[in-house]
Parts: sequence; C-alpha cells; structure tokens
Amino acid sequence: MQIEVVTLFPPMITGALRFGVVGRAIESGRLAVGTEDPRDHTRDVHRTVDDRPYGGGPGMVLKPEPMLAAIRAAAARLPEGSLRVCLSAQGERFTQARARELAALAGLMLVAGRYEGMDERVIELGIDREISIGDYVLSGGELPALALIDAVARLLPGVLGDERSSEFDSFSQGLLDWPHYTRPEVFEGLEVPKVLLSGNHADIERWRLAQAVRRTWQRRPDLVLGQVLPPEAQRLLNELRAAEADGDDDRG
Repeated sequence: MQIEVVTLFPPMITGALRFGVVGRAIESGRLAVGTEDPRDHTRDVHRTVDDRPYGGGPGMVLKPEPMLAAIRAAAARLPEGSLRVCLSAQGERFTQARARELAALAGLMLVAGRYEGMDERVIELGIDREISIGDYVLSGGELPALALIDAVARLLPGVLGDERSSEFDSFSQGLLDWPHYTRPEVFEGLEVPKVLLSGNHADIERWRLAQAVRRTWQRRPDLVLGQVLPPEAQRLLNELRAAEADGDDDRG
C-alpha cells in the first residue's frame, strides 16, 4: 500500500514511522509512506502558507494555492482510485471498520491541517473525505495521520507476525479485548485465572469471549447498545444484562 501525507512538518511523519509494526512494514516493502510539504509550492521568499481569515477572528488559515498544489503533487504519485482524506474535527469518526475499509485500498492520501484550519475551497476541490480520530482538539493533523497509518498498516497482509492478531484486537468484533496474562503464574499475590492454565481451548475461548463482553458492557456500553453482535456474544450480553436487572430488582 502507498500512503502520501501532505504536511507542513514532514519530519513529524517520517521520524515516527521508523519504529515498531509500521517501521517493519515499510522495511519489508508492504507499505510506502511519502510526504509533500505545501511550503515547497509557495512563490514568496518567506514560503507563506497561511493568511488572515476573511470576516475577522483569531488565528490564521491555510491558503488554497499551496495546499491544493501539494495535494495534486502527492496525488500524482498515488495509484488510480486512491482516496484523499483530510484529518478534521468535522469529519466522520475513525473506527476499526473504517481502518479495514482504508486498508483495502491501493493508495491513500492524508492531509494534515494546522492553525485555525484550511480554506474551505481546499476541501471542496481536493478532498474526498474528512475523518476525525476523536472529539478533542490537537495542534495539527500530523498525530491523527500517524494514528490512522498505524491502524491501517497492521491490517495489511503479512505485516503482523501472526495474522490472527488483528482479528482479535479490540473493536475488531465490536468488543473490547479480554484480559491478557503471561508468566509468572502468581505475581504479588495475584494469580492467573485457572481456565487459562487448563489447556482446554474451548473453555479458554468461552472465557475470553465472556470477559470481552463483560468488559465492553461495563466500560463502553455504547459499542454494543443497538449493535448486532455474533450470536454467542449476544447471548452472553443478554445474560449479563438480565443478571444486572435482577440485581437491581433485589436491591429495590
């Protein structure tokens, strides 16, 4: 897969991508990531990429000329049919389902904004989709771009050592992950659950699913309310909710 990032700070992208799963994906040739700096498409000595907003107000706005020129230069390096994404607070929320969708593409462009935002004509002329990684404010789109690259890269074939790893990640099946344990068997008085030591793989899988359902319901009920879960997960959730309801009735 090929990804191009339009950013005023290319070293933020290239520096962070040298490590971990993404770094190995790049080294193996399964992922290529390039950058395009809008400052390289300016014509004045100061390499100006921003200006005051029409209508007044605080901050500065990214100018359309260098931004669109950078987007078009980056697009020329991408395969046909690649998606142009702007990281924006106004975008749709990024989810694991979105990550899988993007990982199926041959190419992807990520546009990282700065300051108060960019001229709306950049969005209208050069962007296919806007995506947000959460309901909070960051100084620019570089960190969201890195988060998106990481989420997408681990879904590419051959990137993870064990292909099953991404299948059991949190959110992959609409649930949070179950608790994980490793040696020693007892640590500071806390023991590994006996079922994980039993060697009974069917019991272990049932325990893991039950833990994932319980953890999701307790910590992120929004992930399962109104959603269609796999049949066994739905059965466990129904049992959990029924038990809680019985407990509420008893306390009443």
